[in-house]
Amino acid sequence: MIYHIATRADWERACLDGEYTTSTFGKTLAEEGFIHASWPSQVTGVANMFYKDVEEDLVVLVIDPQRVRAQIRHEHVPAARATFPHIYGPLNADAVLAAWPLTAGPAGEFTAFTPWS
Repeated sequence: MIYHIATRADWERACLDGEYTTSTFGKTLAEEGFIHASWPSQVTGVANMFYKDVEEDLVVLVIDPQRVRAQIRHEHVPAARATFPHIYGPLNADAVLAAWPLTAGPAGEFTAFTPWS
């Protein structure tokens, strides 16, 4: 599985439209060229780096890469040790197996993310 952090509103809109087209918070697929995704071990770090100050409700999309119609590339990101999965096209909603709520703790930090297996 791969994972993507989304606002609940963006995900709900995608459920109605049949596809998700937000690259990352505040940027569309058209602007960025791909949808950012993460491996399980990267979700907490990404949440703390980019989503700490987001006041909207967040969810973690659980994505089955075998169901994604768009191309997925595993690419290096500057200053990161590992590759990240990037989805080069709209994410078909039926590739998302679940959308788990993601909430920060009292100090504003996201805690360890444990994916279901």
